[in-house]
Amino acid sequence: MAVASLPSLGDREFSQLQRLMVDESGIHMTEHKRPLIAGRLLRRLRILGLHSYSEYMALLEDKQHADERRLVIDLLTTNETFFFREPQHFTFLANWLSTHREPLRLWSAACSSGEEPYSLAMVMAEHATHKDWSILASDLSQRMLEKASAAIYPLDEAKSFAAGWLKRHCRRGIGEYEGQFRIEPDLRARVITREINLMRPLPADVGRYDIIFLRNVLIYFSPEDKRAIVARLLQQLEPNGLLFVGHAESLHGLDLPISTVAPSVYQAR
Repeated sequence: MAVASLPSLGDREFSQLQRLMVDESGIHMTEHKRPLIAGRLLRRLRILGLHSYSEYMALLEDKQHADERRLVIDLLTTNETFFFREPQHFTFLANWLSTHREPLRLWSAACSSGEEPYSLAMVMAEHATHKDWSILASDLSQRMLEKASAAIYPLDEAKSFAAGWLKRHCRRGIGEYEGQFRIEPDLRARVITREINLMRPLPADVGRYDIIFLRNVLIYFSPEDKRAIVARLLQQLEPNGLLFVGHAESLHGLDLPISTVAPSVYQAR
């Protein structure tokens, strides 16, 4: 029996997808991402009964399929994340909290499926000296925000927790949820999820924050877009507030009103 060959993501279709991603999210998809993109979208072709990526691109350009365009953004902007990623940041935050005794507002500005904001919430629950605190968790992907709101994760993801934190801040699943855990209701209530596109003007009611985590997302943007995004977020940062970026990211040379206080941690001037 002959095996049907897989469709190929050609240069024309890949260029169309690159333009779509820049227009909708500001993210530049480089050539080395082509196999990843093709793999993620192949399932959509099969579900929709399409035989080529050119057919799929024609569908995306049809205004009647705005929901499919949104889904593409979701599929192609989902990044790796896990609890307490880059743990030095959480240690720094815990130490910083010992000297700050006022209400605090935090923002996880690229929260993905929620591991980062709930890591922040656990650190706040353990170390905040003031009980008035909250976390905004925002992302471009509605699909990821739904996962963050559900706050249900495989038990394996708790391996990076400090001793006792799983028991104190989570509930183990039983029955159909065996092998999973869910963040405690008290912490979930402190984390508000919201869809925000960092490439667009921020919502007027987004508020001001003492801590902003903008980690492992700037690497996907051009230097010009990176500077524009950080400048927008700095306007929402309280005086002397802190901005955290990923360890592999740098704000050097962007001419921003910030000073370095620790590796990949900046203070607004």
